Amino acid sequence: MADIFDVVADTTRRDILAVLLERETAAPQSGGEISVSEIVSALGLSQPTVSKHLKVLREAGLVGVREEGQHRYYHLDRRPLELLEDWLIPFVSSEAAADAATLAGAESASLNEEQRAFASAIGKAFAETAHQVTAAVTPKKRK
Repeated sequence: MADIFDVVADTTRRDILAVLLERETAAPQSGGEISVSEIVSALGLSQPTVSKHLKVLREAGLVGVREEGQHRYYHLDRRPLELLEDWLIPFVSSEAAADAATLAGAESASLNEEQRAFASAIGKAFAETAHQVTAAVTPKKRK
């Protein structure tokens, strides 16, 4: 199986994922399913090109497929994207923490000492929890 980062690095595959997400949100009664021909139409690509990329996405577990006769209906599967999210969290959290520190500095004049202490305790607890979750779900590298 291809690395999830390699799979989503391709623009066409990201476009297909975006079409699947759009179907999921715009037509929830469809169960997020969309036919290959609808994806072809939405992206203006050839059917063989779309099918090739859907195969890669399917093998990576990013899409599921339901077969009905000659037709294939695809839907988004978010579970593999959790690997990307887990990898991104430390980067996004660091940026969010820096933004929060800037904001806290600007607003600290309007908070009393008890409020600042409470906000600081919550921030520290959140950061520690985020670190523990990341550490628990990140596979250990072997040397």
